[in-house]
Amino acid sequence: MKTLNEKLSEIKNKNLDNRPIKIMIIGLGSVGCYLLDYLMSTNDDKIEIVVAGRSYEKMEMNVNIIRVASFIRRQNRTNVIIKSGVDLDNISTIVDAISDICPDIIVNSSRAYPGLKYGSISWSNFRAYGIWTPLSIKYTKNIMEAYTIAQSDAIVINTSYSDAVIPWLKTAGKAYPDFGSGNINHLLPRIKFALSQENNIKDWWNIDITYAVAHFHDVVISKEGQTEGVKQLICAEYQGKKLEVLDSTFSKCKISMPVDGKRNMMNASSNFEIIQGILNAVRYGKQTKLHCPGFDGNIGGYPIIINSDGVSIDESKFSLTDMQKKNRESIYLDGIENVDNGVLTYTDELLVKVKDRFLVSLPKKVHFNEIDATAEFIIENIIEKAK
Repeated sequence: MKTLNEKLSEIKNKNLDNRPIKIMIIGLGSVGCYLLDYLMSTNDDKIEIVVAGRSYEKMEMNVNIIRVASFIRRQNRTNVIIKSGVDLDNISTIVDAISDICPDIIVNSSRAYPGLKYGSISWSNFRAYGIWTPLSIKYTKNIMEAYTIAQSDAIVINTSYSDAVIPWLKTAGKAYPDFGSGNINHLLPRIKFALSQENNIKDWWNIDITYAVAHFHDVVISKEGQTEGVKQLICAEYQGKKLEVLDSTFSKCKISMPVDGKRNMMNASSNFEIIQGILNAVRYGKQTKLHCPGFDGNIGGYPIIINSDGVSIDESKFSLTDMQKKNRESIYLDGIENVDNGVLTYTDELLVKVKDRFLVSLPKKVHFNEIDATAEFIIENIIEKAK
């Protein structure tokens, strides 16, 4: 597996040769559809998009409505290819698709249990999203195994709970996604909105934030406007001056949001931001700061810098050690004690809550080769009971 910077260099060379950059979206559910729409809206004829999934007819309908809508807006200049017959439970079909298309960027927007927001079960029952990690990694591991077999050099972006999924793959010695989307990134706009109110800043988009925190705090701050008493590792600046982030700032982050599939606009936007950061770096040498969960196999979420020279964690405000420590503190509250040597370890607190609420016992440790069985156990004994 090539390094991320080597992969970025290959895309840069392809751009210099004026060849279209191929983006493969695996899974055309709500995240995939929103992402396709956003990419079509860029009016970019130097990219080619491939949507990959099982059913041609279903994908064709979604692609058609997006293509026509973007044409009405006079933005349709991007070629879209439909690749059907891709069954994420069948690794050989993923290998065939990757080998046939040879994508430069792969976005995994698939879900092991579609049509359900896992958080609708976990938050009301045990306030810990980490329980779903075996489901989140189930298809990601299959895609990365196919990626390895196909000897792909694509940059991979993962959509589902990358705070723990990417570290799980890396510590198991497997190929792992280069970027994670969502989670921490969903919280930044809320904080900027709040700071603009508190400091009477009209151009809130010029507020700069550097933040390191795991998924639990994205949820608790967004839903409840509080940090569960955990001091946050955050730096906010405007026009070179620091802005104080107070408890009142976090309280203003509790804003009304839909709870259905429309929420996936945010995750699709995070994927879009990463892709645009890559394209801007290789095309124009532009530097972008992103916030990504699971970057480089680290637990939790981190600020990163991407430019023409490569990608790295931004340590300009906080040390990597401090960020790793804070992320472990946050993800513990999400029900994850550790991810190491290919083993996910749940917290004792989560095990007790699940036992009390659903009368089932989760294993304390889930080894990499137990992922599928554990995912099925969670579906049968928790999700199906809660529906």
